[in-house]
Amino acid sequence: MPEPKQQKHAEGSAYGRPEQHPDFELIEVGPGTPCGELMRRYWQPVAVSAAVTDRPQYVKILGEELIIFRDKKGRPGLLYPRCMHRGTTLFYGHVSEEGIACCYHGWLFDVEGHCLRQPCEPDGGRNLEVARQPWYPLEERYGIVFAYMGPPERKPILPRYDILEDLRPDEEMRADKGAFGATGDSSLEVAPYSWLHMNDNVMDPFHVQVLHSTFSTVQFVPQFALMPKVDFFATENGVCYSAKRKLDDGREYDRISSWIMPNIMCVPNPIDIDQVKANRVTWSLPVDDSHFTMVTASRMPKNAPPLGGVRFNGKLWGQMTEQEKQDTPGDFEAQFGQGPMGMHSEEHLASSDRGIIMQRRMLRAQIRVVAEGGDPIGVTLDPGQALVKLRSGNFYSGTSATA
Repeated sequence: MPEPKQQKHAEGSAYGRPEQHPDFELIEVGPGTPCGELMRRYWQPVAVSAAVTDRPQYVKILGEELIIFRDKKGRPGLLYPRCMHRGTTLFYGHVSEEGIACCYHGWLFDVEGHCLRQPCEPDGGRNLEVARQPWYPLEERYGIVFAYMGPPERKPILPRYDILEDLRPDEEMRADKGAFGATGDSSLEVAPYSWLHMNDNVMDPFHVQVLHSTFSTVQFVPQFALMPKVDFFATENGVCYSAKRKLDDGREYDRISSWIMPNIMCVPNPIDIDQVKANRVTWSLPVDDSHFTMVTASRMPKNAPPLGGVRFNGKLWGQMTEQEKQDTPGDFEAQFGQGPMGMHSEEHLASSDRGIIMQRRMLRAQIRVVAEGGDPIGVTLDPGQALVKLRSGNFYSGTSATA
């Protein structure tokens, strides 16, 4: 018998619904995919500097499994993990001042993949110059190791961010890596869903009023329970929103958040809303198509305690039962509930989603630029253009975004 024809019922029955699918153009991040090639044109944060040592570690970014290590001269290296000689993993390699030696036959590679020694070959290797372990260039800034995984001839300048520059004597830079739950408790190293879920979340100011403030309990501050008047606007390299609230004391509170191409967020402090300028930059880092993590650089007072998660009934997010998470869901629960990659074909975006629509349009436009051989916005070869200015902050009547 023929398959029943799928149809949409006027009464809204779920029977016969068409098959739904993710937005693969924005979800897929592996080599050769549209969004993957866009991501590879930007420096991506692959590790926290302090965590990169002379013990090799596996890392996975943009669907690629790699090995990261630091040689005993202090230089970080990011190499393809399978030794070019016979294919065993460099995870079991030994690190020296010169680089990393494979455990199987001792081939030694420096942090740029040059083969320096082949112990089992005559004269330690007579054609070393033609042997090169696949590698990616790295640079360190803000306590983070950044990797450039795109075409070598198009490698841009590593950006600087104005809110992270010119630390005062009483400040220090802190770097963190790990996907977090709804409460800021970094108990998940990797979240089991797409980077796009978190990326969309950045330009969604209305969920702050519902999810974080009025649905179950106050997760940040009581002021967020006020419904904001929101304006979304494009910048030279991303999208911002301004969410204004009239407070009981008569002041107008304007919360400005920024999204920077292709996967950077700059969100003001959600707990201490008297802190004016934002003090952190976060990357929503795709691990693969259905997993992501976050890397954050923050300027902090030197004596400030480590950032801790919000507690509900004395418990951090990682300590809560599934029933407790049902009662007080946050970002993780809402995003995890969208599925590993989301079914974007069944979305019904509305006027409150204008920021997300702007983000996705910008991503698609820059995907086309890259596919046509151009350079996407926000990348430059000019060191004089490396500084990125961010408007994010908590602003009140009498203050401004330039304060």
